[in-house]
Amino acid sequence: MKTAVVTDSTAYIPKTLRDKLNIHMIPLSVVFGTESYREEIDITASEFFEEIKKEGKLPTTSQPSVGMFLQTYEDLAKEYDAVISIHLSSGISGTFQGAVSAGEMVEGIDVNCFDSEISCRIQGFYVLEAARMAQNGETPERIMERLAEMKQSVTAYFMVDDLSNLQRGGRLSSAQALIGSLLQVKPVLHFQDKVIVPFEKIRTRKKALKRIIDLFEEEAKTGVPMEAVVIHACREEEALELKAELAAKYPNVNFELSYFGPVIGTHLGEGAMGIGWYKK
Repeated sequence: MKTAVVTDSTAYIPKTLRDKLNIHMIPLSVVFGTESYREEIDITASEFFEEIKKEGKLPTTSQPSVGMFLQTYEDLAKEYDAVISIHLSSGISGTFQGAVSAGEMVEGIDVNCFDSEISCRIQGFYVLEAARMAQNGETPERIMERLAEMKQSVTAYFMVDDLSNLQRGGRLSSAQALIGSLLQVKPVLHFQDKVIVPFEKIRTRKKALKRIIDLFEEEAKTGVPMEAVVIHACREEEALELKAELAAKYPNVNFELSYFGPVIGTHLGEGAMGIGWYKK
């Protein structure tokens, strides 16, 4: 059985790696006024943050249409028997449901949709694992079982410089955003039950980032083999320093660097930082 792997652009997997592992990507978009840009295709993360400075206001975000999913699955049906389709959390986007709907409509191919219940390069952990397994000839059933196993240890924490983006985008309640801005709080956030919620309220950016590092180190110091990623929004130098510092300390962890792209960056804003990981 030949299995294809599909994901959406919010996994932020570089095109070279997607090409190498034969990963098919369906883009979400950001919309500035009447102009729509497909992330990872029409606009990069750095171009996006420059555009925000120029425009002075936030864009809206747009999920892929069911038709886009359907076309992708129909094209894949010419060459593959099955699809593993892995997407950002259904609690913050209708993308996963779009994949499910298209999967029920397409004929000639078995579509298996997986809700990562998270996003960004942490979502990418699942995608890369599925792609490698598919290349090794594993069955769709075994791949879906493995993704469910991974979900038991996949973890991520992040912080934002300004809560207003999350509040305006409907990803955080107005009350939480108001309290945060009044007290100058930089809360540590995480995904819980598929949505973004505060984990702890912390007063400064420096302390919030230190708390995220502490949470990571609690797991890493056990010596168990892990995959981890440091993610940033226009803070590459700071993220590279953090990655190097942690990599030197924890040889049991394979570290990568990633970024919050246009769609997720719309909600988190410039300056956001996070760490995600899972136990191998």
